[in-house]
Amino acid sequence: MTLMEQAQKNIVTKEVEEVSKYEQVSTDFILKGLSEGTIVIPKNIKRIQKLPRAIGAGLKTKINANLGTSPDHISIEEELEKMRVAVEYGADAIMDLSTGGNLVEMRKEILEQCPVQVGTVPIYQVASQTVRGGKKKISQMDPELMFDVIEEQAEQGVDFMTIHCGVNQETVAMLDRQPRVMGVVSRGGSFLVKWIRANKKENPYYEQYDRLLKIAKKYDVTLSLGDGFRPGGNPDATDGPQLAELSILGELALRARKEGVQVMIEGPGHIPINQIQSNVLLAKRLTHNSPLYFLGPLVTDIAPGYDHITSAIGGAMAASYGVDFICYVTPAEHLRLPDVDDVREGVIASRIAAHSADIVKNVKGAREQDYQMSKYRKERNWEKQREFCLDPIKFDKERAKIVPNLKDTCSMCGEFCSMRDEDL
Repeated sequence: MTLMEQAQKNIVTKEVEEVSKYEQVSTDFILKGLSEGTIVIPKNIKRIQKLPRAIGAGLKTKINANLGTSPDHISIEEELEKMRVAVEYGADAIMDLSTGGNLVEMRKEILEQCPVQVGTVPIYQVASQTVRGGKKKISQMDPELMFDVIEEQAEQGVDFMTIHCGVNQETVAMLDRQPRVMGVVSRGGSFLVKWIRANKKENPYYEQYDRLLKIAKKYDVTLSLGDGFRPGGNPDATDGPQLAELSILGELALRARKEGVQVMIEGPGHIPINQIQSNVLLAKRLTHNSPLYFLGPLVTDIAPGYDHITSAIGGAMAASYGVDFICYVTPAEHLRLPDVDDVREGVIASRIAAHSADIVKNVKGAREQDYQMSKYRKERNWEKQREFCLDPIKFDKERAKIVPNLKDTCSMCGEFCSMRDEDL
């Protein structure tokens, strides 16, 4: 049985016990959410997971960190170091988006060494195998290979997979009628658009959705229904293709729940601030309160080099309105493959966003953390402030810059510190 099916039978598994303890909620709360599909615990039956995490309504906002090789930069060792740094700084999940080198070996190493849940986008491997050596084009991807790769990755132990089931003939036709500035920016989505247009056939993931559910159920892989038509620029936000795809994903989510398969829904993307709330409310409504997984969203398009900030702004707002899982964005977004430092900054920026939203959502323990930090700031207790801050290494680095005789305060106000009660 899948975790969802066990929850529906009121069976408290080890994973349910662990996540309820981490979230400081009852096992009954987790079981109810799992049963109804408003909470997921991505956990493949083939894999031992040291730090299982639940995603969904009433829980802490979770963070995902993307990593992976590209055809232009292949280093398994570097990607494994990014993984270690991401987990050290608080990422709740890792996605391997590798498209270059030995993808199977890369995934194997991550699955063996990563203590948190691991996700993939299987069509990346399908595309890589198809075009390798210049033998075929993306539009010549074999539908059988699409499903073989999903089974292969599930057998390896992948916990959740992004599958673009909502990119179908209907939504592609709508995209053709409603041209965008940026077009299709999702890699997986763009592959399927090319395939559908060239073959004049239906997306195999949509047409054979029951086959996909069968594989997912066999391994208890959580399906992350991908937003192939997510807006890649603010001018394209909240348009017809995006919302049409979202509506289809809502229908597919119900079909997954009926089969006992855990499912979450991916969302945009690039959204102006005044459209974030409506996007979240629409997504929750159309997908029957499924857990939402948003990339950002980024609130402006003109800040390359600082998109971890534009993403954190949008992520904090989106999560405060109900998004459950946010994908980090690094300073390298739109420019290059991120390095280790970019990963650290991206994770921290997203954790700031997530925690800021958790305060608004009244997630248990969130307000208490801020209360303790405020208390220790008043007391000028630097050791305790370090303990409660998100980035202790950064804290130490900045404190080390002040002159030695100002250890009781910071160097901004010095003896004029407003936190001091003494009368000068």
